[in-house]
Amino acid sequence: MSLVLLAACATKSPVATARPSQCGYDKAAMLALDENAFDQDLSNGGGGWRKIANIAGCEVAAADLIAAYKKKHGLDKPILNWHEGQMRASAGQTERAIALLSSAKKNEVGQEAWNAYVDATVAFLRKDKPVLLAARERLMKVPTPDVLGPVKDGYVEVSMDNGQKMKMRWPMNIEVVDGLVTCFDRPYRQAYGSDCRPKQ
Repeated sequence: MSLVLLAACATKSPVATARPSQCGYDKAAMLALDENAFDQDLSNGGGGWRKIANIAGCEVAAADLIAAYKKKHGLDKPILNWHEGQMRASAGQTERAIALLSSAKKNEVGQEAWNAYVDATVAFLRKDKPVLLAARERLMKVPTPDVLGPVKDGYVEVSMDNGQKMKMRWPMNIEVVDGLVTCFDRPYRQAYGSDCRPKQ
C-alpha cells in the first residue's frame, strides 16, 4: 500500500523573510515537472515546491510557485490547494490560507479523517478552540480501515509497495492536530512543527 504521509506566543509573530535570491529557482524547470515530482517528492529533503519551502523565509515563494503550477496545468486539486494553503498559513497570510485549506475538503466516502483534519486546521487559523477540539474528537472517532489492521498504542502497521512494514499513527494527522491544540496561541508555522507535537 502506498500512502502519502502527510506534513511564538504572541498573536502576531514576525515571519522570517529571506532575501529574494535565497528563494530563487528555475521556474521553467519547476513548472515542467510532472505532478508527482512537483508535489510529492519527499527525497533528499523534498523536491518540487518543497525544495523552496524548506528554505526559512521562503514560504510565500513556495506558495506562489504552487499557484503558478496550478495555473499552468489547469489544476484545482485539493492536495495542491492544501499545500499552497499551508505555505500561506506559515507566512502569516491567514485569510488566503483559510480559503485554500477549506477548498481542500473531499466529498468522497471515506474522507472523514481528512475532512476533520482540514476543519481542525481552519479552526486553529480562525482561533476557534471549541471548533478545533470538536474536529479533533471527530478525527479520533474515525474507524480504522480494515486494510490497515488493528490500532496498537496509537499506531497501525502498513505494508508498503516494497514489502516492508511501517508503523503509522492512527488516525492520520492526529499528532499534527494535537500540536495545534498544544500550541494554540502560537503562529501556525510553529504549532505545525514537531516541537508542539506529542513526544513519541
